[in-house]
Amino acid sequence: MTAATNRLRPASDAGLATLVLRILVAGALSTVAFDFFGQSVSPGLGFANLAPVPLANQVIQTLFGAPYSPGAQFLHYFAGMIAYPAGWFLFVEPLRRAVAPGVPWLAAAVLYGVVLWIFALYVMAHLIAGNPAFLGFTGITWVALVGHVLFAVVTAIVDRARIGA
Repeated sequence: MTAATNRLRPASDAGLATLVLRILVAGALSTVAFDFFGQSVSPGLGFANLAPVPLANQVIQTLFGAPYSPGAQFLHYFAGMIAYPAGWFLFVEPLRRAVAPGVPWLAAAVLYGVVLWIFALYVMAHLIAGNPAFLGFTGITWVALVGHVLFAVVTAIVDRARIGA
């Protein structure tokens, strides 16, 4: 195996079960941080309150013609617990190590958080759910940016700490 190929492998070589556990731990901690910030800290400081589940319900209503709250909860937690952290562990961090090892992990995490924010507020909220792009660049837009960056940074910290490994 070449050095470049080895750098593209997931951060943990301890096996699939360990990798899945680390993704789930990162997802749980990152989702709690995101939800706590967006639904407690931000409104407590007088800023917007994030509402990811109602947004997920808009997506479901657009795709299937009717809202479905259990599905919206599932979509929010699936994205937070599995999809978003898996993106970090399986793509972003291995790619950073292989292509740009000089880029600090924290900078990569912040950039990943911005990408998650663009995906959530442009792709999901605008292109699929039909809301204004980036929710009209109102207060919720910027709280969502901070929340998604926080999410990605917590995920990267769990990766760096090898929590679950």
